[in-house]
Parts: sequence; structure tokens; C-alpha cells
Amino acid sequence: MINRIKNVMVIFVLATIGFVMSLAVLNMPEFADVNAPIHKHVAPRYMQMSYEETGVPNMVTAILADYRGYDTLGELTVIFAGGVAVLSITGRKKK
Repeated sequence: MINRIKNVMVIFVLATIGFVMSLAVLNMPEFADVNAPIHKHVAPRYMQMSYEETGVPNMVTAILADYRGYDTLGELTVIFAGGVAVLSITGRKKK
């Protein structure tokens, strides 16, 4: 009986998460929509102010290193941890 209740609860939680994610996807702007909020606020500021605010002449480097530095650091940390995990699993030699 308890296992049945757990199964029903798991199905309910997963269905709710799936429903919320479906709503989020349906409310996203169309692909390449020039009226999307990202194209109205964030991108123009990066393009206009990146050199003045960061002093880096390359716009891509300025965005990755200065504006999104913590995000990029987190991504690099995950990639490094994955690489170390793969090497630690596959690099062992049997004695």
C-alpha cells in the first residue's frame, strides 16, 4: 500500500514538473525573434558598452570573462570535474 502511494506521488510530482516545463517552453519567444527581450536590452548593451566597461577590445572575450565570469567559471569547473572523473575511472592500471 505504501509503495503504491509513493508511486502515485512520484507520478504526480513528475507530471507537475512536466506541465510547468511545457508551459515555460510554450511561453518562450520564437527562434530568431528580433523582438525577444534579449535582443532589446542585454545584447545592445553588451555591444555598445563592452569596451568602455571592460577595456577588452574583443567583444566575445569581454562578455565571457567580465560579464559572465562566474557562469563561465562554473562551466569550466563542471567540465574539469567531468574530465578528472573520466580519467580517474579509465586511467587505473591493474596490478
